[in-house]
Amino acid sequence: MMANTQKMHRRAPARRPQRGVTVLVVLMLMSVMVLGGMSLARMTEIGTLATGNNAAREVSLQASEVGINTAYAAVRALASEEADSGNWYWASTQAADANGMPSVAWASAPELTVGSYSVRYIAERLCNTAPLTDTLRECLVRQVPQVSSSRVGHDEVDPPNTRQFRITVRVTGPKDTETWVQTLVSKGSALPAP
Repeated sequence: MMANTQKMHRRAPARRPQRGVTVLVVLMLMSVMVLGGMSLARMTEIGTLATGNNAAREVSLQASEVGINTAYAAVRALASEEADSGNWYWASTQAADANGMPSVAWASAPELTVGSYSVRYIAERLCNTAPLTDTLRECLVRQVPQVSSSRVGHDEVDPPNTRQFRITVRVTGPKDTETWVQTLVSKGSALPAP
């Protein structure tokens, strides 16, 4: 019996003191995982912001189309292209700022509301001659020559000419974002035959 009790009282081998290496490795892995998760969350946030900005830009460009079409219809309906309207139309080219935008009072320009966007527009004739003495020959843009009659003894008729106008649209959106769009439009007239 004694032999059995000796076996039972045998002591387990002595353990070495713990050094905590495993805890350090686990803490380092956890910190790497936390940093990776934070960077992934940040990338997702940036992607969402970029998508939102792109969508807002597209909507503001669509709203600017409403302004361009409205301004073009107003230019076509002008009774006299020689007189300024004072708040949206000028018969000559206006001074521009460093970005090429006309220096006008935008607060007095006509305003349209498209959804949550405010659209203001102006139009100016691209002409620096004032006053015009020959409206059928001055400040016109010559178009591509037209096919005409070549009868002997008749002068060839000048091709139709057009007057060019620059339409500038300012779209103000939510959070005071601004989109500026400029386009050139033409309003044609045919010169009378001799």
